[in-house]
Amino acid sequence: MQRITILGATGSIGASTLDVLARHPERYSVYALSAHARVQELAGQCRRFRPQRAVVGSPEAAAQLAALLHDLPIDIGHGEAALCEIASSPDTDTVMAAIVGAAGLAPTLAAARAGKKVLLANKEALVMSGQLFMDAVREHGATLLPIDSEHNAIFQSLPSHYARDPNAAGVAKVLLTASGGPFLQRTVETLEHVTPEEACKHPNWSMGRKISVDSATMMNKGLEVIEAHWLFGAPADLIEVVIHPQSVIHSMVSYVDGSVLAQLGNPDMRTPIAHALAFPERIASGVAQLDLTQWAALQFHQPDFGRFPCLALAFDALRAGGTAPALLNAANEVAVQAFLDRRIGFRDIDRVVRRTMDASTYGDAASIEAVMAQDALARSAAGCIVDTLARA
Repeated sequence: MQRITILGATGSIGASTLDVLARHPERYSVYALSAHARVQELAGQCRRFRPQRAVVGSPEAAAQLAALLHDLPIDIGHGEAALCEIASSPDTDTVMAAIVGAAGLAPTLAAARAGKKVLLANKEALVMSGQLFMDAVREHGATLLPIDSEHNAIFQSLPSHYARDPNAAGVAKVLLTASGGPFLQRTVETLEHVTPEEACKHPNWSMGRKISVDSATMMNKGLEVIEAHWLFGAPADLIEVVIHPQSVIHSMVSYVDGSVLAQLGNPDMRTPIAHALAFPERIASGVAQLDLTQWAALQFHQPDFGRFPCLALAFDALRAGGTAPALLNAANEVAVQAFLDRRIGFRDIDRVVRRTMDASTYGDAASIEAVMAQDALARSAAGCIVDTLARA
């Protein structure tokens, strides 16, 4: 019986994880659940899965949750320290790291340092502090399994000996597929007038608002490029992004002998979640089997960096190294929130990120304190740029 902690239980990944767990009550129990502010939803999850602990973002949210669960013996906490506690507790075996954004970094790192099995859906842990995080995984004997459909596909397409000796595996290139989001065919000139509702309407995946906007700008894919670098030890020149609108092939690995191995499946996050939960075994996920006869054609295109400048910015940040990826992520989070708040336009997102990067000095990501200091500086700079654009 694996005891599971879910960081970000009320988000799409958290809800999908609980759906898979509910299908296998003989294998899994829920130790702890967390949410930031969606107290009602978290209370419903707690009543169904009866965790020992629950964590929310603020004292006010904790008081509200306590009132809703007054008849259940659930320990309720709040804040970052409580998140780190449930992520590193000796009473949990596996941690689903699904908090969106920089807020997920500290508890995910705490899980790695506690030697947990970490199911990584939080890109920022690697984007912001890749070397620190991977060092923690190695030094503390943690098990790291990727949840993003693309990285999970790559993980499944690599040989079993790759982790021991990447140079002997014969890998020529890592190919990350991307749907292209909702604006793949839209005239570039009209992107200035995109609304948040349009940007959040992904053609294939059901995701939260922030990630949906990142998919529309392809910053999401850029962050995945940085993540792939750290997960698989691949330099930027060996990582390629391929537009694949059908989202049937989730990613591929190309080998020096000319072979290309791919992982296919219906676009449902329960597949990679189930794979990681049970690895190296396989369990039912609730996802329908892929019917290849329903697909008359699968399409592939090179990405247009003029349409998707955020993807180019992410490659630039990866090549720059140090705190550049953390700065990229921070500026993007500020810009996306400003867009969702209707303060700036859709194409202003990449402008905010570019101007923040151009105005910043990159440092060494030698400690979590250094990373978070750069994160704070980038957020401040991006906020000022947003204010200027909003007044224009």
